[in-house]
Amino acid sequence: MNSRSANTTAAANQIRHDAEEAAQNFPSLLLEAERIAATVAAGVHGRRRAGAGETFWQHRPYAFGDPVSSIDWRQSARTADRLYIRQNEWEAPAALYIWRDPSRSLDYASQKNWPTKRRRADVLSIALAILLSQAGERIGVLGDARPPVMGRTAPERILEALQVDEYNDAADAPRSIRLRAGDRVVFISDFYTDDEFITDSVRMTSKAGAHGALLQICDPSEEEFPFEGRTEFEDLESPDRLIFGDAGAIGEDYRALFQAHRTSIEAVAHRAGWSFISHRTDKPAQHALLALFAAVGDQRLWTS
Repeated sequence: MNSRSANTTAAANQIRHDAEEAAQNFPSLLLEAERIAATVAAGVHGRRRAGAGETFWQHRPYAFGDPVSSIDWRQSARTADRLYIRQNEWEAPAALYIWRDPSRSLDYASQKNWPTKRRRADVLSIALAILLSQAGERIGVLGDARPPVMGRTAPERILEALQVDEYNDAADAPRSIRLRAGDRVVFISDFYTDDEFITDSVRMTSKAGAHGALLQICDPSEEEFPFEGRTEFEDLESPDRLIFGDAGAIGEDYRALFQAHRTSIEAVAHRAGWSFISHRTDKPAQHALLALFAAVGDQRLWTS
């Protein structure tokens, strides 16, 4: 075998090894996400939304700005003092986009029996994709060049787009956002970054006419700060380390700062009319999934 053939074989073997390593998390992630989605789906019925479709949904009172052509005169004639709009089921080509923080900040778990924040974020992302694909919705990943997808294969394709084994510590908030009016987004992160970055991302999204939700995922130790005595803290995104002779002495100040930061991020969401959800990795994932499913279904009617 000549040197060129040997190099080609070695490169192919390395690609195969890397591919197998990257794929090894897929089955377990999908199984966990499917289990969680099934639990939530058992208590949630189909959803319908008003929009530019042809299937009748409901009547609602006429409001300023509604086109006169949408008035249902027959329904309105049944009342003496009110006009009604005929709303059809939503069929516009809007989509939901997921952004999961790709930085190493999420790659943390303080206890072995708890998942890392990244693992929980990925599971929730795919579980949400499963529920939405079952509802016939289009789903995409912010930053992925491929268009949003729908159907039974959507969760697998979303999982692939999330690149669960790759990191980008510089991308602690979405920077480039291309959306259309009516789209929805979910930002999933611990949001341990400057408020301005999150504010800018939310502002860009809202300016495009999209609606969204912020899901903050935290490890219990990050919220409670149970540390005592001499403790070394390591930054997952840099070589930096901090050593405190008595970590317990700063606990009260830390918890106050943590809560202040969370309140600030929550305010960013509320100013834009978005939902804010906080979730701890020691809590059942179903709780966060149900809250997310309700949040991104804003202005929808849940029917039995």
